[in-house]
Amino acid sequence: MRYPRGVAIVAVFNQKGGVGKTTTALNLLAAIGQRGQRPLAIDLDPQCHLSHVFGVHPRTAEDSIYSFFTRQRPLADIAQITKSGAILLPAHLELAKLDTMLGKGVNVVTRLRVALHEPGALPGPAVIDCCPLLNVLSLNAIFAADLLLVPVSADFLSLKGAEQVERALNALEPVFKRRLPRRYLLTRYDARRRMTAEVEGRMREVLRAEEVCVTRIRENVKLAESPSMEVDIFRHAPGSRGALDYAALYEELLGAGFLR
Repeated sequence: MRYPRGVAIVAVFNQKGGVGKTTTALNLLAAIGQRGQRPLAIDLDPQCHLSHVFGVHPRTAEDSIYSFFTRQRPLADIAQITKSGAILLPAHLELAKLDTMLGKGVNVVTRLRVALHEPGALPGPAVIDCCPLLNVLSLNAIFAADLLLVPVSADFLSLKGAEQVERALNALEPVFKRRLPRRYLLTRYDARRRMTAEVEGRMREVLRAEEVCVTRIRENVKLAESPSMEVDIFRHAPGSRGALDYAALYEELLGAGFLR
């Protein structure tokens, strides 16, 4: 479903940690902001990495998106405007308890989708940073998303995680009654490494070619260090390969109709 004013929701997910999910969410949000839109960042990872990069540290779980799930607190009450201009729904460590508390009923896993469809809920495109588990949080992201973006770092364990995502999405198709749009993004790309070429070739074999991004996110020191400085790559090193690659990713998703 498309949103008014061309607003779209992108969920960034892989069932393998350390593949660049938060880095991708952060820099896609920044690329959207550079085009004059105010993006919505949603942190659904109990590790809170995206929230920390934005310099937001909720003192209690009630000040985070946790309270939206546990007592239906309005998203607008939780949202914070960050120094970069993005609006953030921050995470908290207590999110890890939600699977035990809420289960995975239809009303639970569609809760975020329903809220984001409320009139005026989205100021601009939304990007969701997911945890590396197929749980109630990531299911909320998947059900809410117009596009699932799956970072795959250039190693075989990361590719295995992406294959698990593909199987999970295929299993959910009877529920969606359609194929959920997805794109697989190769990260930590280094053309000099043999493993990079092998993973890239394997992706073409096990995934649909049209669902693999043309853009590659190259290995880059500036890109790796920017989150620790609580800035995106465009503010940290605007002329770097990382900035060029994430700008290219934005343009690719825009050209494919996933962003407006």
